[in-house]
Amino acid sequence: MALTIPLLLGIALFLMLRAHILGWGSAAVAVLFGFFLASTGAAEPINQLTTALIDAIPDL
Repeated sequence: MALTIPLLLGIALFLMLRAHILGWGSAAVAVLFGFFLASTGAAEPINQLTTALIDAIPDL
């Protein structure tokens, strides 16, 4: 899962920039893409948060 999330976010960012869609959504995708790739201290909590959100989706 650690490899597919940055890949999907990168593709989404590329498509948003290509289509000239610049807003809060593209900014959030760019920030998440950077954190997942950077492996900073903030990457682990963000990874845990996204994993929790993905795991919570089927329970809705």
